[in-house]
Amino acid sequence: MGPALLVLLSLVGATTVERVQYDYYKYHPMSEITDWMDMIAKNYSDVASLVEYGKTYENRPISLLKIGPTTGVRKKAIWMDCGIHAREWISPAFCQYFVKQLLETYKTDSQIKEMMTNMDFYVTPVLNIDGYIYTWTTDRLWRKSRSPGALGCNCSCDCNGTDLNRNFNANWGTVGVSFNCCSQVYPGSKPLSESEAQAVVDFVEKRKDDILCFLTIHSYGQLLLVPYGHPSIAAPNYDELMKVGLAAAEAIKKVHGMEYTVGTSPDVLYANSGSSRDWARLTGINFSYTFELRDKGEHGFKLPEEQIQPTCEEAYSGAMHIISYVHDKTFKGTGSAAATATATLWMVLLAVGAALL
Repeated sequence: MGPALLVLLSLVGATTVERVQYDYYKYHPMSEITDWMDMIAKNYSDVASLVEYGKTYENRPISLLKIGPTTGVRKKAIWMDCGIHAREWISPAFCQYFVKQLLETYKTDSQIKEMMTNMDFYVTPVLNIDGYIYTWTTDRLWRKSRSPGALGCNCSCDCNGTDLNRNFNANWGTVGVSFNCCSQVYPGSKPLSESEAQAVVDFVEKRKDDILCFLTIHSYGQLLLVPYGHPSIAAPNYDELMKVGLAAAEAIKKVHGMEYTVGTSPDVLYANSGSSRDWARLTGINFSYTFELRDKGEHGFKLPEEQIQPTCEEAYSGAMHIISYVHDKTFKGTGSAAATATATLWMVLLAVGAALL
């Protein structure tokens, strides 16, 4: 360590240097993400805390960052999870960026301050921790969990892993799955056979009356998916979900010009069942979306690091449109007018910011 850095540490403190050193525009292994979560909880202890809410199959703790000041009253909340599919590295990168943006702006941005006063943000950077670690050590394109495929069933199978996004109790096992446990879309032996999915259900169900919006972040395809994945079932608020989703896609486009398609999975991708998005809507959370981030297949799951920043910037704009809408609908009684004005302001600010980079 050189003299200049020693002087810097003595003047501004190690925590400030740590904040500068963490690179949000590169992919990080799980050990670094865990250290980052600890750092966030320490450096922003007035508004951020770590909450462990489950264990993976390999007995690793599943934790989220709870972002929001304690107000002494029961608060509404936003749920966001990333990394449910192990190989989708841009997803955890986005969750980290999202937390960074909240924490860097809440003291100076009146809108963020208001939202954080009224709502807590529950952000899980990596849900499928076992699988994510496996993509760094063994198989970069691993998708599923790491439990034995035959777990909980009277069957013979030498393959590991369940698709966690087919394991929720939402029309489980009906469409878009394979009961060959070697399949990438194996839904498990039964609903919630996987401890990771069970952890989400246990945490969210206790707070489902407070959670206004459920966002689950994936890649790739540049899509915003609304419930449901089953082609024969429509969400009762489908029209509103589409209206908000289409406006979010416009917000995304205004940042870097990227086109996102909005619709149900059967309409714009493929039919599926057992997704966390569908489960959240069935359990009573009115606003539930899946983000499929960049790209459309050129790089696929191996999105280059130079695309992390623009991908996160545009996705943040889309997510904030949805969050602003549900916030204003709940706390201002305006669903559309105030939220649309808020979203327009976000589009302008983010577009200007991107142009300056």
